[in-house]
Amino acid sequence: MKENKYDDKHFFEQYSEMPRSKEGLSAAGEWHEFKKLLPDFDGKTVLDLGCGFGWHCIYAAEHGAKKVVGIDLSERMLAEAKQKTTSEVISYEQKAIEDVEVEPEAYDVVLSSLAIHYVASYQDICKKVHTNLKTNGKFIFSVEHPIFTAEGKQDWYTDEAGNKLHWPVDHYFDESIRTTNFLGKEVHKYHRTITTYIQTLLKNGFQINNVIEPEPAPELKDLPEMQDEFRRPMMLIISASKL
Repeated sequence: MKENKYDDKHFFEQYSEMPRSKEGLSAAGEWHEFKKLLPDFDGKTVLDLGCGFGWHCIYAAEHGAKKVVGIDLSERMLAEAKQKTTSEVISYEQKAIEDVEVEPEAYDVVLSSLAIHYVASYQDICKKVHTNLKTNGKFIFSVEHPIFTAEGKQDWYTDEAGNKLHWPVDHYFDESIRTTNFLGKEVHKYHRTITTYIQTLLKNGFQINNVIEPEPAPELKDLPEMQDEFRRPMMLIISASKL
């Protein structure tokens, strides 16, 4: 399934008002941990899968990358990314992650931020990334945490007064599509276990470097919208290297 809600005008306008959309990486609760895993970009070639507004592409270019390619299915996303981008080393391509070209050993680094859980075949992505990376190249990505996606609705259980009681985790081992409501639209995602995220990388020739369940950055800890993130993990970040 190649779902593209972001070219819906109303949906895109709502997404554009989110803090991470308006303020960039500094407003993303996981960025302080994701950033620690990034390699030295000096002279590197970089591919960003599901680049969105291009924040990670811009960061890589600002830190010395010689070539950065960002791909995204959304025309509106890429238009915004191009508007924000001034570096000539960055190029953007409109395509689904599933359709990324096979380019053996073309990249030193492959990044992806909160996009792979929209892709039906994680196995295929791991194979393609491994092929496209140079030996010792880095694959660093974030996804919605399996605890966050497992039950499906992605909402708290509440009491009669609306107080949040607990986060439901159910059907954890049922790796299949989930349907949830995001910004007023029905969105489809693929739930996978932590075992699948890690073992699939290992089976496809990667070495696992880091696995992180990030809490919000200290400077964001008092923001009302970040309080839920201290009660259950929302994201999972994995860094791996091609052997």
